[in-house]
Amino acid sequence: MLKGWLVLKELLRGAAITARHFFVNMTFHTLNLFGVRTKRRGAVTIQYPEERKELSPRHRSLHRVLSREDGKPRCVACMLCVTVCPSECLSVEAAEDDDPEVQKYAARFVVDLNRCCFCGFCVEACPVDAIRMDTGEIRLTAEARAGLELPLEKR
Repeated sequence: MLKGWLVLKELLRGAAITARHFFVNMTFHTLNLFGVRTKRRGAVTIQYPEERKELSPRHRSLHRVLSREDGKPRCVACMLCVTVCPSECLSVEAAEDDDPEVQKYAARFVVDLNRCCFCGFCVEACPVDAIRMDTGEIRLTAEARAGLELPLEKR
């Protein structure tokens, strides 16, 4: 008997908390609808994709490889990003460059988003600041798995 009473008491308490949140949020939404400014906004609903929430400056999104002034990738194919990547999702192929100051460049730079854990180690390891994860692109979809292997040319 006592157990049933405690269950009923907790159910009523939970319903009261839910009702309080509902009516408080509804009040603030109604006040905002009529133009009354309040300190609280109530529950926030973002109408995605028409409205987009601002991403944090620390957010790591899709990779991009920066270019030099002549249009070639800034990457010097040192393979540090490939070495430090815990999920082994980067693939870099080096090629000889005509410029004796550069020596080599990344002829092929592929990020496999099927495996990437977006840790940012590749960005931190790059000595020439060639790779970044600041595109702000968060919609990463594809028809097939092969569509999530992004070569340098696509970015």
